[in-house]
Amino acid sequence: MPFVRGNRMRGLMIVAAALSAVSLSACGSVPNPFGGGKSAKVTSGDNAAAIGVNGYLWRATLDTLSFMPLQSADPYGGVIVTDWYSNPERPGERFKCTVYILDSRLRADGLNVAVFKQTRDAAGAWVDAPTAGQTETDIENSILTRARQLRLSNIKG
Repeated sequence: MPFVRGNRMRGLMIVAAALSAVSLSACGSVPNPFGGGKSAKVTSGDNAAAIGVNGYLWRATLDTLSFMPLQSADPYGGVIVTDWYSNPERPGERFKCTVYILDSRLRADGLNVAVFKQTRDAAGAWVDAPTAGQTETDIENSILTRARQLRLSNIKG
């Protein structure tokens, strides 16, 4: 069970994000650090400010990258960083992803994925390697497809 720790950490991060969202929604408003004494009203739906980013994109990203160990997740800044993942069938290479959720709306341009790849050289050290150009786009499309599925299942009830 090589990813037990990653699964537990992922579960703890999801629970922490959910508890934060619940506690913020109980307040009714979130202080605005840029507007002096003004505050932004917390709303529900696609534009929910409870976690700072679109909840469907957030959950879809966690679902899509669930096979990779999670290094950090910031629901307010919209950044998810995975740890290095090696496919057991190809132990000579490993991947790491960073996903930026840029918008509180469910939009294709509200998501940016960066994929990093390393391979082992003859001495056994990890060396940076280029990724296929389509890899990042494929992951973005997978996340967006999953986010649409989550939204549709929420609408249908």
